[in-house]
Amino acid sequence: MVLVKIVFIQYLFGIRSMRQTIKEIDTNVAYRWFLGYDFNETIPHFSTFGKNYVRRFRETTLFEDIFAYILEQAAKARMITEDVLYMDSTHIKANANKHYFTREMTHIEAKAYQSELEKEINEERIKAGKRPFTFPTESELKERKISKVDPESGYYVKGEREKQFAYSAHTGCDEHGFILDVIVTPGNRHDSQIAPDLVASICTKFPAIHAVAADAGYKTATFIEFLRRRKLHPVLPYTRPRGDRTLLAKNQFVYDEYYDCYLCPENQPLHFSTLTREGYREYKSKSYICQNCPQLKQCTRSQNHQKVVTRHIWQAGLENAEHLRHTSFNRETYRKRKETIERVFADAKEKHGMRWTKYRTLEKVAVHTRLIFAAMNLKKLALWG
Repeated sequence: MVLVKIVFIQYLFGIRSMRQTIKEIDTNVAYRWFLGYDFNETIPHFSTFGKNYVRRFRETTLFEDIFAYILEQAAKARMITEDVLYMDSTHIKANANKHYFTREMTHIEAKAYQSELEKEINEERIKAGKRPFTFPTESELKERKISKVDPESGYYVKGEREKQFAYSAHTGCDEHGFILDVIVTPGNRHDSQIAPDLVASICTKFPAIHAVAADAGYKTATFIEFLRRRKLHPVLPYTRPRGDRTLLAKNQFVYDEYYDCYLCPENQPLHFSTLTREGYREYKSKSYICQNCPQLKQCTRSQNHQKVVTRHIWQAGLENAEHLRHTSFNRETYRKRKETIERVFADAKEKHGMRWTKYRTLEKVAVHTRLIFAAMNLKKLALWG
C-alpha cells in the first residue's frame, strides 16, 4: 500500500523521477503523514518500487484496477456525464534516438472492421453476379524503421512535425474532462484504427453514451459505419477535398442514388463498373463522349479520355456525417473539444510531463500513461468532491 501511495505522490505532483520523489518525501511533513511515517522512520529506498514492479506488479492489472476504481468513485458521485464521448490521440516521445534504427520488413496491422468490410464486399459482388474475392489471410509486408533502443515504439511521421520514435495515447473523456479510458500503441498506428476498440471499451462501461466527438483523423467510412452499427451519433468536422486541385473536385460530380450513377458537370452519366478489393465502387464515363467534352482537361488526364469516380460501399455514412455537421448539436458539441480532450492533453503534458517518457517498452509506457490519467482524475475527484 505504501509503495502505491509513493507512486501517487510522484504522479499527482508531477515529480519526474522516483529518486526525486523519495527526496521530497524525506523532507515533507505532509507526505510523511500521508504515508504513515513519523520523523524518525526511514523512507524506502528509491529502487524499492522498481524492484517490486518487476517481481510483483509486472503483467498484473494493479494499475488498471486503480484507474478503474478512481473512475468508479467519480461515477458514483455523479461527476461523469455519459452523453458525449470526446476522443483523440496524442504522441509521447519515446526514450529512443531517432537516428539509431534498422530497416525491417514487418506485417501491416489489420485494419479496423476489416472482416466486416470484406464480408460486405463479397455480398455486393455476389448480388452483381460476380465471383467473391478470396482475401489473403496474412497481411502485407512493409519496410519500417525499427528503433534499436526501443523496438516497440513506432516511427512517427506527420506533416511538418519532427520525425521521431514515439507512442500514441488514444484517449476518451467526458464533458468534464474525466478520462474514461486510454489505449497506448506505437506512434505509427493511425487514430481511426484504434478508435473502434476504444469506443467499444468505454461504451461497455458507460452505455448511456449516445454521441462521439472526434477530429478529422477519425472521419473515415469504416469508423462511421462502426458508429452507425452501435447507434452512436457522429460529431465530426469539415474536411477539405483531397486530390489534384487543378482537376474538378469529386463533390462536383453528383451521385444519383436511384439510378446508381454519377452525373458530371456536363450532365453526362458515369455508370457503375466494378467493386474493388478495398471496398470502392468504380463509376466510369464513356470515353467517346468525354473526348469531345469542353472540360476534358479539367476533368481527367487519362489517355483513353475516361473519367473514373470511386465511392466507398459505406459512403452513405460519410455523407450523413457531413449533413449532421451543420446541426446546432454538432456545432455546439464540437466546440467543446478544446475544453475537454484538448485540455486533458495540455494538462498532462504541461503539469505531468507526458510530452516524453523515460520508460521503454509498450507495457511500461502504458502503465506510466494510465497512472498520469489516474492522478488527473483523482485531482478532479478531490476538488469537486
